[in-house]
Amino acid sequence: MTDHAARSASPPAPTLLSRLRRLGALRASGLIWVLLLMIIVAVIYKPTFINPSNLVSVARQTALFGIVAIGMTMVILTAGIDLSVGSIVAVAGVVCATMLDAGMPIWSVVIVGLLIGATLGAINGIVIVIGRVPPFIMTLGMMVIGRGLAMTISGGHPVHFREAAESFAWLGQGFLLGLPVPVWVFLLVAASAFFVLRYTPFGRNIYAVGSNPEAARLSGINVGATIFGVYLISGFLAGLTALVMISRLTVGEPVLATGLELEAIAMTVIGGTSLFGGEGGVIGTILGAAIVTVLANMLNLFGVSPFTQQIVKGFIIVAAVLFETYRRNRNSAK
Repeated sequence: MTDHAARSASPPAPTLLSRLRRLGALRASGLIWVLLLMIIVAVIYKPTFINPSNLVSVARQTALFGIVAIGMTMVILTAGIDLSVGSIVAVAGVVCATMLDAGMPIWSVVIVGLLIGATLGAINGIVIVIGRVPPFIMTLGMMVIGRGLAMTISGGHPVHFREAAESFAWLGQGFLLGLPVPVWVFLLVAASAFFVLRYTPFGRNIYAVGSNPEAARLSGINVGATIFGVYLISGFLAGLTALVMISRLTVGEPVLATGLELEAIAMTVIGGTSLFGGEGGVIGTILGAAIVTVLANMLNLFGVSPFTQQIVKGFIIVAAVLFETYRRNRNSAK
């Protein structure tokens, strides 16, 4: 057999995308086992964990945090970070609550909530891309600005609105086919993001920019437009989360979603998305969201204080990042 024939007969070298997909599948299987182990432990020590009301609560919490975590996943895949999502939720929440209290039509409230989120996310993207401000600094500034806007608009007080139309309350409180509506919203968002990341040029660009922005630029990818797009999406999903939250709580609070950005980062990192960019995906984030929520619920059932829970979550985030750093260094040494 000639060298040319031998090369033709040998299987093609795996592409970067195929290697990432195999790595993602391995991580997802590991996360599934972790989640199952946690559920088994919870059921053994606290049988009330499987009460229908508790399971519904876990599902709803997973969905509320998970919607923002999907946007965070797309941002972190580009090696960025978005610390402003909690404040964006608060701004959109108090504005929409004020509109509802004034008797504005539900459709206008929904549009304004989504536009506020998308606009603030777009501002993040524009300043990061054009102003070349590091994502950490820009979104940290937006976090402070957004929280200040929420306080200013609401006067520092919760905005209670009159009994909302049934169609709006259904978004946060209703059920569809036995599941809370927020869960269906989360699944729809997750499915859309999964399709975008796996099957569209924009999704491939996100991975390419996160892996090596200079190589992506040289290959013809518009790096700036890709980065702008992920922050726009992150802000839009924060606006969507605000609508679901105030529909559930029937109040818009300026302190709404405080710390949500840390929850979203934890879910994303635990789900296997690398803070260095270019690796990870939606499936891992869904499992990460479930793990974080189940863990919090377990700790509540075991009577662990909320302050201690924050310590536990912090250690988990640090451990996940240390593991990722170790894995990257080991691969680089090969």
